[in-house]
Amino acid sequence: MTDMITADLVDLELDLSAETKEAAARSLAERMVALGRVSDLDGFLADVAIREAQMPTGLDGGIGIPHCRSAHVIEPTLAFGRSARGIDFGAPDGPADLIFLIAAPAGADDAHLTILSSLARQLMDAEFTAALRAASDPASAAALIRGDEAVTAVDSGSVGPEGAEGAGTETAFRIVAVTSCPTGIAHTYMAAEALENAAREAGVELVVETQGSAGFTRLDPAVVAAADAVVFAHDVPVRDKERFAGRPTVDVGVKAGINRPAELIAEAREKAARGEVTADARTPSPVDEAGEGGDGYGTKLRTWLMSGVSHMVPFVAAGGLLIALGFAIGGWKIDKAPSVAEHFVWTDHTSWAALLFQIGGLAFAFLVPVLAGYIAYGMADRPGLVPGFVGGSVAVTINAGFLGGLAAGLIAGAVVLAVQRVRIPAVLRGIMPVVVIPLISSAVVGFLMFLVVGKPIASLQNALTDWLEGLSGANAIILGVILGLMMCFDLGGPLNKVAYAFAVGGLAHPTDGSLKVMAAAMAAGMVPPLAMALATTVRGRLFTKTERDNGKAAWFLGASFITEGAIPFAAADPLRVIPASMAGGAVTGALSMAFGCTLRAPHGGAFVVPLIGQPLLYLVAIAAGVCVSTAVVIVLKGTRRTALTALTAPSGGGTDAGAMAEAKRLPTTA
Repeated sequence: MTDMITADLVDLELDLSAETKEAAARSLAERMVALGRVSDLDGFLADVAIREAQMPTGLDGGIGIPHCRSAHVIEPTLAFGRSARGIDFGAPDGPADLIFLIAAPAGADDAHLTILSSLARQLMDAEFTAALRAASDPASAAALIRGDEAVTAVDSGSVGPEGAEGAGTETAFRIVAVTSCPTGIAHTYMAAEALENAAREAGVELVVETQGSAGFTRLDPAVVAAADAVVFAHDVPVRDKERFAGRPTVDVGVKAGINRPAELIAEAREKAARGEVTADARTPSPVDEAGEGGDGYGTKLRTWLMSGVSHMVPFVAAGGLLIALGFAIGGWKIDKAPSVAEHFVWTDHTSWAALLFQIGGLAFAFLVPVLAGYIAYGMADRPGLVPGFVGGSVAVTINAGFLGGLAAGLIAGAVVLAVQRVRIPAVLRGIMPVVVIPLISSAVVGFLMFLVVGKPIASLQNALTDWLEGLSGANAIILGVILGLMMCFDLGGPLNKVAYAFAVGGLAHPTDGSLKVMAAAMAAGMVPPLAMALATTVRGRLFTKTERDNGKAAWFLGASFITEGAIPFAAADPLRVIPASMAGGAVTGALSMAFGCTLRAPHGGAFVVPLIGQPLLYLVAIAAGVCVSTAVVIVLKGTRRTALTALTAPSGGGTDAGAMAEAKRLPTTA
């Protein structure tokens, strides 16, 4: 720490220049700038403020440690200020009189971060802070912080090592702890030091894993296996949290680890005495976060599928649009062009079209593996990714398509969950996530997809493809109606996503039938927001001012195929808006299928109309559905207004109070 702090970076009369934490940080930062340690004062202070906004940096005992990692820091620097009056840094016990401004470069190496973390640990030493309060000049304060001067012993009134010796000859209670904070420089190590000190006083064996900016060294699996309890003091997710499953666990923020470590240790011992254990200490997966433990299987299944679909859509959108652009620029034979890696003419538009098409094809090839991988992720968290992607790739290999990806994802997630339930020796727990689970689950999923369920699913996928290809006449129109109803029922919700996923899945092996389905789905999905926008324009008096404002935005949202643009209207009046939307969507879906419109792009709305087969008829289908939805919602809302007006009219001297209240909520004239 020799170069990190000098006498010029110490201000023992900080209260003369600063009364607030912002002013204190600026005063100390100005010293850093003057010494060439910080390049941009305001930029650095902005980074300090961002860190401060994440969590106050005041600590019990009169300490403030504003700190950050910043691109404006030239070299790791520490400035110290002492305020007789005290400055509020958000500590529970009041203002801080010892302020340490820690500046670390954005790319600080491990050595510097280790030095800064050692300072954080020193701050938990009462003798060290007492010596700083007694320092008579900046040079001696800097020397104390650097460790050049010995700290004079101070009677802090705390329990010394003797207290630990009174624990007797029984086997000590063992705790493993993890500490971490957003920056990973100060609070992480201060919490570790506080917990270690409290454990020593309580006669407890405690080992801490500090997950700081310099990385972290995992606790020995044998140490974790021998632990009687676990303490997490963290403000960022604990990495590899599953290692600590099956033990009494105290889970708190990092500042609790600093301010009340003795209470946390006592709580851990009490939980162990009661026999409380955590069934699974993994970081919550999307499924865990999405619903309560009592959710039914149907709800969980929908969540797992949506996990896959939501991660798949960006690949589909990027790949599909690039493929469509390739066709638009190079013509329908662009798929026969040679590889651009072997043949590319800079001045030939066909070469550029081939480039777009081939990039899009590669992006689109991830559709099924990503779908399967993230369905498995939704079920089993990160361990499900490898077998999910493997199963999805097998589905592509055996031509099982979209349905094969769905099955592979569900199988992979189920296999991983089954493997995780097997009790294994403690010595193997450390390699489970990186070796055992990926190895076993990938082998099992590959076996099942190649030899058991893959071929039947591939046959079903081929049958579905043939059915779509053969759709014509009334059958095609009926399918268009069903797609339209589904796209508009919940306006971007699960049923909408199922219809969209069905349409997108057909693009993996495009045929004339699957391209018609994609066109119908997108057209129907554009109807609800466009219809609400039109309704607020032609009959504004039926809508509130907020709804009329939302209607302006709905024009763009609808044109962009963002069905969710109609949600504000449906939330306010679902019994009228949703049926109206479904009516228009059904008309549009039916007309799009009847007109034979096709679409190779999975998204884009009106902006990809040039890439649509039969573009003029496609616009006619959308316009017809918008007009139907607009007419229906206006009629339904107008009927409600007329009925409520009649109810609130004077009749025999009495009125319906409920109806009057409803009438008062109705919008006034536009």
